[in-house]
Amino acid sequence: MSFLNSLVLDNGLSVLVANGNRLHICSAEPADYAGTLAVSLGTKNTPGISAIGARTPSGRKVTVSAITNGAVSANGNASHWAIVDTVNSRLLAAKALDAVLAVNNGDTFTLPAFDIGIPGPA
Repeated sequence: MSFLNSLVLDNGLSVLVANGNRLHICSAEPADYAGTLAVSLGTKNTPGISAIGARTPSGRKVTVSAITNGAVSANGNASHWAIVDTVNSRLLAAKALDAVLAVNNGDTFTLPAFDIGIPGPA
């Protein structure tokens, strides 16, 4: 049977909680920080990221709060979100949106709350 202590799982998520200070909606999945900026269609500064908690059926997770007032900065179709650390120019996490979001420069965007998790050992 495999085992990982919660401290091992939490430390990966701790970086996200401590340093994830901007969420981007993107027209494609970025591979790094510069790539995020190149495909960004809008941002939400200081997205709400919860404390680390239990993930079902195992592991640990954080929840990113629903976004109700993100600022759109370009026209396009957002297919991914990305959370970055602007201080250290790092892409911390990215994933496809549940549905493509058509956006127009100057509008606001919304996203439902979502989880980012690390599964427990198999």
